[in-house]
Amino acid sequence: MTRDPTRQFTIGSPVRCSDGVCGQLSRVVIEPVDRVLTHLIVKPDHRQNASRLIPLDVVRFPRRGRPDEIVLRCSLAEFETFERALETHFLAGASGHWGYRQEQMLTWPHYRLGLGGGLARGADASDVRTGAERSILGGGATRTPARDRVPVRGIQVRRGDRVQALDGPIGRVQGLIVDRTDHQVTHVLLDESHLWDQKRVAIPIGAVIDMKHAVRLDLTKDQVRNLPPVELDVQE
Repeated sequence: MTRDPTRQFTIGSPVRCSDGVCGQLSRVVIEPVDRVLTHLIVKPDHRQNASRLIPLDVVRFPRRGRPDEIVLRCSLAEFETFERALETHFLAGASGHWGYRQEQMLTWPHYRLGLGGGLARGADASDVRTGAERSILGGGATRTPARDRVPVRGIQVRRGDRVQALDGPIGRVQGLIVDRTDHQVTHVLLDESHLWDQKRVAIPIGAVIDMKHAVRLDLTKDQVRNLPPVELDVQE
Protein backbone atom coordinates (compact mmCIF):
# COMPACT_ATOMS: atom_id res chain seq x y z
CA MET A 1 0.00 0.00 0.00
CA THR A 2 1.42 3.34 -1.05
CA ARG A 3 1.59 5.99 1.66
CA ASP A 4 1.92 9.65 0.69
CA PRO A 5 2.87 12.29 3.29
CA THR A 6 2.97 15.23 0.86
CA ARG A 7 0.60 14.97 -2.11
CA GLN A 8 -2.50 17.15 -1.90
CA PHE A 9 -5.89 16.11 -3.31
CA THR A 10 -8.72 18.62 -3.66
CA ILE A 11 -11.96 17.58 -1.95
CA GLY A 12 -14.81 17.65 -4.48
CA SER A 13 -12.58 16.86 -7.46
CA PRO A 14 -14.07 14.48 -10.03
CA VAL A 15 -12.56 11.01 -9.99
CA ARG A 16 -12.23 9.13 -13.27
CA CYS A 17 -11.68 5.46 -14.01
CA SER A 18 -10.15 4.29 -17.29
CA ASP A 19 -13.59 4.13 -18.90
CA GLY A 20 -15.51 6.98 -17.29
CA VAL A 21 -16.18 9.18 -14.26
CA CYS A 22 -16.88 7.14 -11.12
CA GLY A 23 -17.62 9.94 -8.63
CA GLN A 24 -15.92 12.66 -6.65
CA LEU A 25 -13.43 12.84 -3.81
CA SER A 26 -15.31 13.25 -0.53
CA ARG A 27 -12.63 12.60 2.13
CA VAL A 28 -9.10 11.42 2.72
CA VAL A 29 -7.95 8.80 5.22
CA ILE A 30 -4.96 9.38 7.50
CA GLU A 31 -2.71 6.81 9.18
CA PRO A 32 -2.00 8.39 12.60
CA VAL A 33 0.99 6.19 13.54
CA ASP A 34 3.08 6.97 10.46
CA ARG A 35 1.25 10.29 9.94
CA VAL A 36 0.63 9.75 6.24
CA LEU A 37 -2.33 9.75 3.88
CA THR A 38 -3.20 6.18 2.82
CA HIS A 39 -6.60 6.19 1.05
CA LEU A 40 -9.11 8.36 -0.78
CA ILE A 41 -12.85 8.06 -0.23
CA VAL A 42 -14.69 8.41 -3.51
CA LYS A 43 -18.43 8.99 -3.52
CA PRO A 44 -20.29 7.94 -6.69
CA ASP A 45 -22.61 10.61 -8.07
CA HIS A 46 -26.31 10.40 -7.09
CA ARG A 47 -25.81 7.32 -4.90
CA GLN A 48 -26.01 7.11 -1.12
CA ASN A 49 -23.98 4.80 1.11
CA ALA A 50 -21.83 3.58 -1.78
CA SER A 51 -18.56 5.44 -1.18
CA ARG A 52 -15.45 3.39 -1.86
CA LEU A 53 -12.12 3.21 -0.05
CA ILE A 54 -9.41 3.66 -2.68
CA PRO A 55 -5.74 2.95 -1.80
CA LEU A 56 -3.24 5.45 -3.13
CA ASP A 57 -1.43 2.89 -5.26
CA VAL A 58 -4.51 2.82 -7.51
CA VAL A 59 -4.28 6.60 -8.09
CA ARG A 60 -2.34 7.92 -11.09
CA PHE A 61 -0.26 11.05 -10.74
CA PRO A 62 -2.06 14.01 -12.34
CA ARG A 63 -1.10 15.11 -15.81
CA ARG A 64 0.90 18.30 -16.09
CA GLY A 65 -1.36 21.32 -16.01
CA ARG A 66 -4.26 19.42 -14.40
CA PRO A 67 -3.34 19.16 -10.71
CA ASP A 68 -6.92 18.58 -9.52
CA GLU A 69 -7.56 15.67 -11.83
CA ILE A 70 -7.83 12.29 -10.08
CA VAL A 71 -7.56 9.24 -12.32
CA LEU A 72 -7.64 5.66 -11.08
CA ARG A 73 -5.86 2.64 -12.51
CA CYS A 74 -9.07 0.63 -12.76
CA SER A 75 -12.29 0.31 -14.74
CA LEU A 76 -15.75 1.32 -13.53
CA ALA A 77 -16.52 -2.35 -12.91
CA GLU A 78 -13.33 -2.77 -10.88
CA PHE A 79 -14.16 0.38 -8.90
CA GLU A 80 -17.31 -1.33 -7.62
CA THR A 81 -15.21 -4.12 -6.11
CA PHE A 82 -13.29 -1.83 -3.72
CA GLU A 83 -14.26 -1.93 -0.06
CA ARG A 84 -17.09 0.33 1.00
CA ALA A 85 -15.97 3.26 3.13
CA LEU A 86 -18.02 2.94 6.31
CA GLU A 87 -17.50 5.88 8.67
CA THR A 88 -18.04 3.64 11.70
CA HIS A 89 -14.74 1.90 10.90
CA PHE A 90 -12.77 5.13 11.33
CA LEU A 91 -12.26 7.99 13.75
CA ALA A 92 -13.47 11.44 12.73
CA GLY A 93 -10.89 14.07 11.83
CA ALA A 94 -7.11 13.95 12.23
CA SER A 95 -4.58 15.75 14.39
CA GLY A 96 -1.88 17.91 12.86
CA HIS A 97 -1.86 20.10 9.76
CA TRP A 98 -2.94 18.42 6.53
CA GLY A 99 -4.50 21.21 4.51
CA TYR A 100 -8.00 19.78 5.00
CA ARG A 101 -10.86 20.68 7.31
CA GLN A 102 -11.61 18.17 10.07
CA GLU A 103 -14.84 17.00 8.43
CA GLN A 104 -12.86 16.19 5.26
CA MET A 105 -10.64 13.63 7.01
CA LEU A 106 -11.03 10.25 8.65
CA THR A 107 -8.37 8.47 10.69
CA TRP A 108 -7.58 4.79 11.01
CA PRO A 109 -8.28 3.72 14.64
CA HIS A 110 -4.63 2.89 15.25
CA TYR A 111 -2.79 3.75 18.45
CA ARG A 112 0.82 3.74 19.63
CA LEU A 113 1.96 2.32 22.93
CA GLY A 114 3.19 4.85 25.46
CA LEU A 115 6.04 4.52 27.93
CA GLY A 116 3.83 3.96 30.97
CA GLY A 117 1.86 0.94 32.10
CA GLY A 118 4.96 -1.11 32.87
CA LEU A 119 6.78 -0.19 29.68
CA ALA A 120 10.21 1.24 30.41
CA ARG A 121 12.01 3.77 28.22
CA GLY A 122 13.80 2.02 25.42
CA ALA A 123 11.46 -0.97 25.50
CA ASP A 124 9.05 -1.83 22.74
CA ALA A 125 5.63 -3.40 22.28
CA SER A 126 7.00 -6.92 22.72
CA ASP A 127 7.73 -6.18 26.38
CA VAL A 128 4.07 -5.40 27.06
CA ARG A 129 3.02 -8.40 25.04
CA THR A 130 5.26 -10.75 27.03
CA GLY A 131 3.99 -9.40 30.34
CA ALA A 132 0.39 -9.82 29.22
CA GLU A 133 0.96 -13.38 28.13
CA ARG A 134 2.55 -14.23 31.47
CA SER A 135 -0.58 -12.88 33.15
CA ILE A 136 -2.87 -14.87 30.86
CA LEU A 137 -0.96 -18.12 31.00
CA GLY A 138 0.25 -17.99 34.60
CA GLY A 139 -2.41 -20.31 35.99
CA GLY A 140 -0.78 -23.56 35.01
CA ALA A 141 -1.08 -23.04 31.27
CA THR A 142 1.63 -24.71 29.24
CA ARG A 143 1.46 -23.08 25.83
CA THR A 144 2.07 -19.63 24.39
CA PRO A 145 -0.01 -18.05 21.62
CA ALA A 146 1.77 -18.74 18.34
CA ARG A 147 1.10 -15.40 16.71
CA ASP A 148 2.08 -12.24 18.56
CA ARG A 149 2.53 -9.65 15.80
CA VAL A 150 0.54 -9.18 12.59
CA PRO A 151 1.14 -6.70 9.74
CA VAL A 152 -1.52 -3.99 9.55
CA ARG A 153 -2.31 -5.05 5.99
CA GLY A 154 -2.75 -8.65 7.11
CA ILE A 155 -5.53 -8.06 9.62
CA GLN A 156 -9.19 -7.53 8.79
CA VAL A 157 -10.38 -6.35 12.20
CA ARG A 158 -12.44 -3.16 12.06
CA ARG A 159 -13.52 -0.68 14.68
CA GLY A 160 -16.88 -1.84 16.03
CA ASP A 161 -16.32 -5.55 15.35
CA ARG A 162 -17.64 -7.84 18.09
CA VAL A 163 -15.15 -9.38 20.54
CA GLN A 164 -16.00 -12.87 21.79
CA ALA A 165 -14.26 -14.48 24.79
CA LEU A 166 -14.39 -18.23 25.45
CA ASP A 167 -17.34 -17.71 27.80
CA GLY A 168 -19.30 -15.12 25.89
CA PRO A 169 -19.28 -11.67 24.24
CA ILE A 170 -17.08 -9.09 25.91
CA GLY A 171 -17.39 -5.93 23.81
CA ARG A 172 -16.38 -4.38 20.53
CA VAL A 173 -13.13 -3.30 18.97
CA GLN A 174 -12.11 0.30 19.65
CA GLY A 175 -8.92 0.12 17.62
CA LEU A 176 -5.60 -1.58 17.05
CA ILE A 177 -2.32 -0.91 18.83
CA VAL A 178 0.52 -0.64 16.33
CA ASP A 179 4.26 -0.76 16.95
CA ARG A 180 5.56 2.35 15.22
CA THR A 181 8.97 0.80 14.52
CA ASP A 182 7.70 -1.92 12.17
CA HIS A 183 3.98 -1.13 11.71
CA GLN A 184 2.95 -4.47 13.23
CA VAL A 185 -0.29 -4.90 15.16
CA THR A 186 0.45 -6.07 18.71
CA HIS A 187 -2.89 -5.64 20.53
CA VAL A 188 -6.61 -5.23 19.99
CA LEU A 189 -8.07 -2.39 22.08
CA LEU A 190 -11.56 -2.86 23.56
CA ASP A 191 -14.14 -0.09 23.30
CA GLU A 192 -14.47 2.35 26.19
CA SER A 193 -17.76 0.89 27.39
CA HIS A 194 -15.89 -2.25 28.40
CA LEU A 195 -13.04 -0.77 30.39
CA TRP A 196 -12.70 -1.93 33.98
CA ASP A 197 -11.61 0.42 36.79
CA GLN A 198 -10.69 3.08 34.24
CA LYS A 199 -8.14 0.70 32.74
CA ARG A 200 -7.55 0.46 29.02
CA VAL A 201 -8.00 -3.19 28.04
CA ALA A 202 -5.59 -4.24 25.32
CA ILE A 203 -5.67 -7.86 24.18
CA PRO A 204 -2.42 -9.34 22.79
CA ILE A 205 -2.88 -10.24 19.14
CA GLY A 206 -1.53 -13.72 19.95
CA ALA A 207 -4.71 -14.39 21.94
CA VAL A 208 -6.89 -13.81 18.85
CA ILE A 209 -7.79 -17.16 17.30
CA ASP A 210 -10.29 -16.12 14.64
CA MET A 211 -11.40 -12.92 12.89
CA LYS A 212 -13.85 -14.14 10.26
CA HIS A 213 -17.18 -13.12 11.77
CA ALA A 214 -16.01 -11.64 15.08
CA VAL A 215 -12.79 -11.29 17.04
CA ARG A 216 -12.69 -14.61 18.89
CA LEU A 217 -10.27 -14.91 21.79
CA ASP A 218 -8.52 -17.85 23.40
CA LEU A 219 -9.27 -16.17 26.75
CA THR A 220 -12.10 -16.03 29.25
CA LYS A 221 -13.70 -12.78 30.38
CA ASP A 222 -11.84 -12.96 33.69
CA GLN A 223 -8.53 -13.42 31.90
CA VAL A 224 -9.23 -10.33 29.83
CA ARG A 225 -10.09 -8.38 32.99
CA ASN A 226 -6.78 -9.45 34.54
CA LEU A 227 -4.65 -8.17 31.67
CA PRO A 228 -2.13 -5.52 32.76
CA PRO A 229 -3.06 -1.95 31.82
CA VAL A 230 -1.40 -0.20 28.89
CA GLU A 231 -0.75 3.45 28.31
CA LEU A 232 -1.16 4.88 24.82
CA ASP A 233 0.75 7.72 23.27
CA VAL A 234 -1.37 10.82 22.70
CA GLN A 235 -1.71 11.33 18.96
CA GLU A 236 -0.64 14.96 18.48
